[in-house]
Amino acid sequence: MYNPKWAIFYDFHTQPAQPDVGERFDVEAATDKWKECGVDYVVFHARCNLGMAYYDTKVGIRHPSLKYDLFGKLAEACKKKDIALTAYFNAGLSHEEGLLHRDWLTISPEGDVYKTDRMNNFMRNMCYNSAYGDHLVQMVREVAVNYPVAGFFLDCMIPHPCVGAECIREMKQKGIDWKDEAQLYEFARMSQVRLAKRIREAALTIKPDLLLFFNGVNFEDQTEIGNYLEFECLPTGGWGYESLPAYSRYLRTLGKPVLNMSGRFHTSWGDFGGIRTEPSLEYDCIAGIANGMRPSIGDHWHPRGDINNEVFGLIKRIYGRMQKLDPYIEGAEPKVDTAIVAHRDFGDNVLGAVRLLAELKVQFDVVTAASQWKDYMLLVIPDTITFDDELAEKVRAHIANGGAVISSGWSGMDTQKKFFLFDSWGIHYAGEEPELEMRWETPSTNSIQYPAYFRTGKSLAAGLPDMPLNCYVRGVIVTPANGTEVLAHCISSYFTRHWDGEHHHLYIPPDKETDRAFVTRNGNIVHITHPVFTAYNHFAPVPLKQLVANIIAMLNPAPLIRTDNLPSFARVTVMSQKGRRMVYVMNYVPERRGASIDMIEEPIESRDVRISLAIEDCTVKKAYLAATGENLKLSVKDGYAEVTIPIVKGWVVVVFVE
Repeated sequence: MYNPKWAIFYDFHTQPAQPDVGERFDVEAATDKWKECGVDYVVFHARCNLGMAYYDTKVGIRHPSLKYDLFGKLAEACKKKDIALTAYFNAGLSHEEGLLHRDWLTISPEGDVYKTDRMNNFMRNMCYNSAYGDHLVQMVREVAVNYPVAGFFLDCMIPHPCVGAECIREMKQKGIDWKDEAQLYEFARMSQVRLAKRIREAALTIKPDLLLFFNGVNFEDQTEIGNYLEFECLPTGGWGYESLPAYSRYLRTLGKPVLNMSGRFHTSWGDFGGIRTEPSLEYDCIAGIANGMRPSIGDHWHPRGDINNEVFGLIKRIYGRMQKLDPYIEGAEPKVDTAIVAHRDFGDNVLGAVRLLAELKVQFDVVTAASQWKDYMLLVIPDTITFDDELAEKVRAHIANGGAVISSGWSGMDTQKKFFLFDSWGIHYAGEEPELEMRWETPSTNSIQYPAYFRTGKSLAAGLPDMPLNCYVRGVIVTPANGTEVLAHCISSYFTRHWDGEHHHLYIPPDKETDRAFVTRNGNIVHITHPVFTAYNHFAPVPLKQLVANIIAMLNPAPLIRTDNLPSFARVTVMSQKGRRMVYVMNYVPERRGASIDMIEEPIESRDVRISLAIEDCTVKKAYLAATGENLKLSVKDGYAEVTIPIVKGWVVVVFVE
């Protein structure tokens, strides 16, 4: 099986009305450009979301204006130049085939085949249980047999709930209540996974070493289907800059190679006239590499075949700089001491925890019950992570091994939120704070502000203002067990926000300190009664970050990494190979411009940045900058190897040689 290193991903969705598809497509020039960029792996369309094929198909519909086997010519040119080519198939959408075979389309519970918004790509969706499924499998076989492809990328393979005849009959046979929204969705997910398995079997029967990825199938459902993973993430195209930090740390725990798919577009796919700034696209690439992913840059090839030299120049410059890191990427694994525990669908709690810990330069994974857990020193279990049997067993083993825990809100409770599952939490559940009688929707966050005041004791007071502080969101009420310390108390407000018939009560000052716990500690387990990570994701109050930092310092006084002279927005990760460790320092700040775009236009420069790496398990002999080979003055003291980097502009990688 091929292992992609420097990839490009192409969209090639073309309307049937496009009059000149492929007329100027020079496969030799295109593949030469890829070689110039150091690209070794390309994903290109064999079949697009319009249902158009770009090869000589006997099963599907070749684009009406395409006069030759475009994909076939490209495949042969790639083969000659040692570029691995994967065939893109849109699995969830096929508009032309949906027009001709309306019985292949999903029927919504309301009885609709077309959705109202006709300009949405997903206004028609394909039913995986109809004859369309057989048709798609046949097309995959056709390409696998006839072309020298390295793999298949199956896109838009989303679970579409359907009440068509095939689906209804099977649900009735299985005793599934199709009128229940949750059961209907779960059947759609099962249908999606079943078709993915059929495609896998068909493809690998022909070529056992094919790469397979199903974009839209849950990552954990792909553990036995696909053989590598891709994370599609265009930060200016709807994903934002908070997605990659969370999912990169999660996907690397699933035991498969991972590609980080970004894009050159200023907005999102199909933005032909938009191009990212070089620092912003470079940040995407280095941030993925720093977290164990290989880069893939997305583009949209012009239907006529025109070459966009500006985009190639951008990719060549970025990949050219980063390919100097190749020796330090291959086989590298993350070095961490902490994990954020999540359910597989990430919410505000996980995104807030990721952001907060990344700002503190904590080295962490994001794990679910399906992840490959390491011997983490600390688990952070944010806000709403209740325990089923599988997750409870993993947390129990962590505690038995002497590991520490920070939990918050409802985390640590049973799935019904009736009690804390482990006695070791040292607290008993006594209910939730009441809902607000009147909700105040803040325009900037669309979140509900709740007067949730607290004040810490001396053990957690470092760096915090000596005043009542607000967590902004309601939490749970707990009763500490015997022996449990209370490290911070709740402070009551005069009243909660409400309308009393005469006045709106919006201005609510804190009143008195209560005996209610806000932070408790029982041995190595600290619980915060309010969902501080959700609050941080919505409101970003720095005192909450400082509170969590103080708790982490209490439980883990010797973290894996320490830094000085770096801003909070800078990111630091540690990767490890045999005989050396690499510390990635990334110094960029996305700035909100206009109503919806976060922009990186320039890399940020920091000077005299001090990096201290914990080395109790090894001996460090020297340190240098990976990109230039420049040696750095090394000092070793109190279990840390320390260097000072004269200038960090954008990114640097420091190599510590054992």
